[in-house]
Amino acid sequence: MALLESGEMYLETIYILSQKTSEVRGIDIGEYMGFSKPSVSRAVGLLKNSGLVYTDDLGFIKLTEAGLEKAKDIYERHTVLTKLLLNIGVEEETAVNDACRIEHYISEETFEAIKAYMAKHGS
Repeated sequence: MALLESGEMYLETIYILSQKTSEVRGIDIGEYMGFSKPSVSRAVGLLKNSGLVYTDDLGFIKLTEAGLEKAKDIYERHTVLTKLLLNIGVEEETAVNDACRIEHYISEETFEAIKAYMAKHGS
């Protein structure tokens, strides 16, 4: 399932927040990402329609199984790419920001090659 970059960013944010608490709300997503409540509501609605998130009985936003799988993949890309950039001497803030951009566009083949390289040469 192909998502736009913004959808991937929302999924990754929900995943990150859900690692800290099981009670992820739209307001939490907005604060984390710096987006307005209407923007978050629209994005969450699109993710619901795609079967990637749902709202539980208390109104908390949860990842579906498919959403969790996709979010973990995006997060792995972010962390591996950040480590790679740090390892080659990129300043931390720049590495994090660039990894966030790259993670949405890099091919699966290239990402798998980077993971193999990092495993072989240490991270």
